[in-house]
Amino acid sequence: MTFDIQLRLSPADAANDATIRQQIAKKQHLSAGQITAIQLLKRSIDARQRNVLVQLTYRVYVGEQPSEQRFPPIHYPDVHHKPSAIVVGAGPGGLFAALRLIELGVRPIVLERGKDVHARKRDIASISRDHLVDPESNYSFGEGGAGAFSDGKLYTRSKKRGNVDKILQVFCQHGADPAIRIDAHPHIGTDLLPRVIEKMRNTILERGGEVHFNTRMAEILLEKGTAKGVITNNGEEFIGPVILATGHSARDVYRWLHAHNVTLEAKGIAVGVRLEHPSELIDQLQYHHPDGRGNYLPAAEYNYVTQVEERGVYSFCMCPGGFVVPAASAPEQVVVNGMSASRRNSPWSNSGMVVEIRPEDVTRADLQVGEAPYPTDALALLHFQEALEQQAWLNGGRRQTAPAQCMYDFTKRKLSNSLPDSSYAPGLVASPLHFWLPPFISTRLTKGFEHFGRCSRGFLTNEAVMIGVETRTSSPVRILRQRDTLEHVTVSHLYPCGEGAGYAGGIVSAAIDGERCAESLATQLNTTSSSI
Repeated sequence: MTFDIQLRLSPADAANDATIRQQIAKKQHLSAGQITAIQLLKRSIDARQRNVLVQLTYRVYVGEQPSEQRFPPIHYPDVHHKPSAIVVGAGPGGLFAALRLIELGVRPIVLERGKDVHARKRDIASISRDHLVDPESNYSFGEGGAGAFSDGKLYTRSKKRGNVDKILQVFCQHGADPAIRIDAHPHIGTDLLPRVIEKMRNTILERGGEVHFNTRMAEILLEKGTAKGVITNNGEEFIGPVILATGHSARDVYRWLHAHNVTLEAKGIAVGVRLEHPSELIDQLQYHHPDGRGNYLPAAEYNYVTQVEERGVYSFCMCPGGFVVPAASAPEQVVVNGMSASRRNSPWSNSGMVVEIRPEDVTRADLQVGEAPYPTDALALLHFQEALEQQAWLNGGRRQTAPAQCMYDFTKRKLSNSLPDSSYAPGLVASPLHFWLPPFISTRLTKGFEHFGRCSRGFLTNEAVMIGVETRTSSPVRILRQRDTLEHVTVSHLYPCGEGAGYAGGIVSAAIDGERCAESLATQLNTTSSSI
């Protein structure tokens, strides 16, 4: 006999296998000895009430053992002599597109402007140590994309778009902890994810694909409304249909597409700051206990959202037990992001705290910064991002030191005389964010912080520091594509993909979109070859 059962246990009981078996037996009127095997299917933490509970779903076997492999491995055939397709970008969208192409019998040629995932580490370290930003190798560009060194969270609300379990299986098959299939908010960790990404690349190479680093797409070969391939910065041509998975920071790609009349539209974004608290304080607030997480709970997460003057204000990409990192992708800009290692055991917890901005907002006087007004074309919000990032660079001392202000001081429009310790390695500079951030943003952040402070007493505090600026929450542009074939609306054989195309918002959703684009491309290739 086999059945599934749900338990709600204290954190201590949830960590004790004997207690779990006793609870299952008691609930089902069995003896513990009758239970021959149990499999954990799902795990989540319910911290809504004062007594924190762990919710567990088990598959229970009575008088029998599990007979089937729950997650059979994915087969990748040899594609050395199969038709080729070009995948531009080796972030999650591009990598999963390439792996799915192999599954479907298509040979992927992956072009990545940055370096391999291990060589990137040296350039990323140089940002913090020497305040130097390599425009081709940084937190945004290089193997693994932005996700490789910005946390590795795998939570998504995009389940309607595709098979999340399949994405997690691919990660596990390439070395990720199998616990990601179980946890409600799965997380690999920025310390472990690079090894997983390297194994994905090796699968692509072993099965007959190609991966080219330090190879930037300079232009798309367009012929009578069809993408025939790409030309790289080295002058090399690669011929085949194109999956364009360049990520949300490849602004040169947006500008090239715009200049060559490839249809784009401005897309709403959210911008603000990275907010960093002591992790012990967040644990105490979220777990309703002065001892915080104790011995059995992980570093606490939070999720805040409200509406202020008809725009959303919310936390984004929360990193418990994490670090704030310098995520600029070009000189003379300061951009911050967050990440956590697998153990999530740093003394700090951070999240983006951002304000929703819609394309129609860019003409508002209270949103202007830098050399405003901005063009009101498809690149309007891209120009706004760039202007805000340069302001952060100017106010941060014209280095990768970041402008910062204590949270409570910001709401009272006071300059912070001193700043708390921070995980941000390049360093902080006390700055009046309330003064130079556009009023459209600073006013809404202030009211949002005050609301969150009322919801969770102790959250609004000068123990927390605001670090500017968080601007790369999503793409400021959508590369329009057809709903059914996923090809571009006017350029055939071009498949805009993932976050950079405006159709995803994280590692898993980008991976799902990469698989969908690969499936559409493979269908088109098969249709074309069968008609010849």
